[in-house]
Amino acid sequence: MAVIDLNAPGENRLFIGNEAIARGALEAGIGWASAYPGTPSSEVIGSLAEVAKEQKIYVEWSVNEKVALEAAAAASYAGIRALAAMKMAGLNVAQDFLASLVLTGIGKKGLVLMVGDDPEAHSSSEEMDSRGIARVFDIPLLEPGDFQEAKDMMKWAFELSEELGTVVMLRSVTRIAHARGNVRLGDLPQIEQRAIFENVYNPMSPSPTAYMPVPSPLRHAFQHLKLDKARSKYEGSPFNRYSGPEKPDLLLITCGSGWLYSQDAVSTLGLEKRVGILKLGTLWPLPEKLVQSCLQKTNRVLFIEEIDPFLEGAIMEFSSSLSPERRTGIFYGKHTRHINSFGELTPDSVINAIVSILDIKYEPITAEYINKLESIPKNFVIERMLTFCPGCPHRASYWAMKTALRMDGRDGFITGDIGCYSMGLGPAGFFQNRTQHSMGGGAGVANGFGQLWRFGFNQPVMAVCGDSTFFHAAIPALINGVHNKANFILVVLDNSATAMTGFQPHPASDLTAMGEDATPVSIEVVCEAIGAQVEICDPFDLKSTIYKLLKLLEQNNGVRVAIMRRTCELVRGRREAHPFKVRLIAEKCIGEECGCNRLCTRVFRCPALVWDPAKGKTMIDEVICTECGVCADICPEGAIVKETVI
Repeated sequence: MAVIDLNAPGENRLFIGNEAIARGALEAGIGWASAYPGTPSSEVIGSLAEVAKEQKIYVEWSVNEKVALEAAAAASYAGIRALAAMKMAGLNVAQDFLASLVLTGIGKKGLVLMVGDDPEAHSSSEEMDSRGIARVFDIPLLEPGDFQEAKDMMKWAFELSEELGTVVMLRSVTRIAHARGNVRLGDLPQIEQRAIFENVYNPMSPSPTAYMPVPSPLRHAFQHLKLDKARSKYEGSPFNRYSGPEKPDLLLITCGSGWLYSQDAVSTLGLEKRVGILKLGTLWPLPEKLVQSCLQKTNRVLFIEEIDPFLEGAIMEFSSSLSPERRTGIFYGKHTRHINSFGELTPDSVINAIVSILDIKYEPITAEYINKLESIPKNFVIERMLTFCPGCPHRASYWAMKTALRMDGRDGFITGDIGCYSMGLGPAGFFQNRTQHSMGGGAGVANGFGQLWRFGFNQPVMAVCGDSTFFHAAIPALINGVHNKANFILVVLDNSATAMTGFQPHPASDLTAMGEDATPVSIEVVCEAIGAQVEICDPFDLKSTIYKLLKLLEQNNGVRVAIMRRTCELVRGRREAHPFKVRLIAEKCIGEECGCNRLCTRVFRCPALVWDPAKGKTMIDEVICTECGVCADICPEGAIVKETVI
């Protein structure tokens, strides 16, 4: 990560969007930052954690997003500017507290909720647009359009939060969060942070606070007054701007990454004198006067935004409230299918929409380019599927679960969860996951299956979750299952890291986000205290693991827990060497004549096992092989062996 606490005002630095957001928080003088890791938001807190001690701030990876927001609110109540960060799915977890927080108000210092959306679901189980939550909950909403704005807007968000006395949401998307751009640094304030909670309320306060016994309807009314004040401030915000001709043939209204794509599209088509762009950084409430003034410039408007028609719907609704002579002409966007209401935007998608509306000709690819493209050999780029890393213990865990369920013979199955092991849905996990929803959802769904015996259901159910997810969301489902005597096996894939999002610590880790010693919370002790039977398994010891799983399956009663404990290979590889080497005995490998039909490369599919069609043999890619040795255990011909390193 970049050094975000460089004290060099006026200098330019190359930051990813999340680093720019973190820098903005430092320039705002925060004292607190908390989150649960979730791509594309993780680097915000990760960057702040690296400089926390030097900057004398507190940074925490919380057990889940709800707790992260609750803890940040406490800091605000005690006079410390606080940031809570999460991805869009995490916002679902935090909504319960957020709905109440909006109505109670914050403390004397600002509280900003940063949410990272993931259009196209690059690293998510689904794509969602978190902007609708801001509108439903009456939260002022901001969205940066580039990297400089990501920094500056975060700083301003704290000022706005304090002036309004409410939480402010800043939404980013993957292509802002993880792309890089120049950022001009501002001053780093030198603040002596002092926390104190004033346990009294002021009855003369013009608006209710968290400490005042005020009925909810009145609080709701005050929140709408805060939104009115926010709208007034938005009208003159530098984060909103119009560029283009005074009377454009087409007006693009856009926000976030859509602004960058819109500029590219207009420039590529050479339409700077025909197409105007209204870029909004303050999305809710709408700056209605600014919007109206731009609508009156033209009779054709195209909305460019990811993912849902948020601005499109809000501005069309606003336009319908205007008198007939002030209404604009035709609106284009997602409702006319000129812009997709799913997935990411690209400059090409914006270009195609403009070309269609203005009925102009555009040739995106020349015939010469197409000829060159067709001349490239089809196998120039090796096709790779989405899979686990070489030596990932999850591959071995799924192999053991698949084998045990097959040997059990009762058509058992696995209810999935969110993490690296989401790939259990596909070939990487041998197509074993049968359901997949939210974090902790595997254990929750298993509770339902585990009660269906009374309706003749007799299929064994295994629910998977990771070690971080166990603390985040699986414990309530485990408690529910034990209390209600549900019949299922919870399999905790304990790889000692929040691996999918960057190896952040969690409650079972011995270090905090700031690198300080922590008290690890034992997964097995928690499970046993709840009342579940626990088996500890080493997934690399396939024989023992399969035996233990079969033993748990045979019991067919109550909640049992199997903890698959093996450190993530990417973490272990940095700390120690394996005690053996894995080698292929070529003369023993019989290739496609093997009765297993190439079990190692066709089914097991570790990336370090490569099929050589010329030789008709399997090879081991020594560059990426981590020497886990599981392939030696599954090879029926004994062609792969583990050799002890002296």
